[in-house]
Amino acid sequence: MNRIVKLAIAAVVAGSATWAGVELTRPPYAGQVGIAFASAPAPIRQTEIDFHIWYPAEPGGRTVTVGGNGVFNGAEAGRGAPHRGGSYPVIVISHGAGGNAGQFGWIASRLAQSGYVVVLPNHPGSTSGNASALEAVRIWERPQDISAVLDAITANPQDYPYMDLDRIGVLGFSAGGYTALAVAGARVDPARLAAFCDEGGRGMSDCGFFARFGVDLHALDLGPAAQDLRDPRIRFAVVVDPGIVETLTPNSLSQIDIPMLVLNLGDEERVPSPVHARALSETVPGAEYRIIPDAIHFSFLAECKPSGASILAAEGEPDPLCDDAGGRSRAEIHAELTQVIGRFLDGEHN
Repeated sequence: MNRIVKLAIAAVVAGSATWAGVELTRPPYAGQVGIAFASAPAPIRQTEIDFHIWYPAEPGGRTVTVGGNGVFNGAEAGRGAPHRGGSYPVIVISHGAGGNAGQFGWIASRLAQSGYVVVLPNHPGSTSGNASALEAVRIWERPQDISAVLDAITANPQDYPYMDLDRIGVLGFSAGGYTALAVAGARVDPARLAAFCDEGGRGMSDCGFFARFGVDLHALDLGPAAQDLRDPRIRFAVVVDPGIVETLTPNSLSQIDIPMLVLNLGDEERVPSPVHARALSETVPGAEYRIIPDAIHFSFLAECKPSGASILAAEGEPDPLCDDAGGRSRAEIHAELTQVIGRFLDGEHN
């Protein structure tokens, strides 16, 4: 679970036309990626979950820039663009704690161009501008968000004829990586979760975030974290720097029976222990493990604008959201991530 709270960024983008993290631009869209927006009832949340849908498209629709603001570059798509013929595998992307669906337009657009439909929910209580320490601890609600969105989609297949609902997978980053593991069958040991901050953050900012808001993990009822949250509709998974890996039970990991790609960002000896996933990959039968060099934990976020780092510093953001390890640009790291993830996904469908 990484804290990526950017509450002040809304002020940076004030004055632009925005909706759900979408900045409108003017020309008609000439590319091959469409975007739509929907919501799903979520009983566990007692509210609805908003989600983005990126899909293979024909040129058309209104050009929008998704996720663009004063800090991060956005990604363009055609809102209302006609669907490309056929139906395509579905990939649900789960963002990190304090993140949002708009941050991952960079990979959603590339996957849509390659013939996938990408569904990106905003996890309530765990998004930019709507995040809290107590909500971040209630990790067991995130996998249920994924299932709630899939419930809404599969209950109304006539609304999504371009989705192949027999081929659904999940891709998760940080807390979203835990989320992907949970819907694949991983379960949490509540005692380990309660002890998560006993040795400090160990290279991550979560525990400092909890302490700043007076959250004591030992004082909370974490029993619900142990429940089985597997969703049998999930047929494959990609997890990137997955959060709280040390709290997951080896027995549950050993029973995961779907293809899985596990990625860590950066030189292995520098990957923070709360997200270091080699041991996890060796416990999940058949899982593939890869290291992405020259990266850090936040390299999976969208590319930053030239002034992005200074804006975050001025707002007191403690995490280096715009940094990488220095050997390559974030654009180059994203290109490798796209290639590695795309090769894995294509191997599952060819």
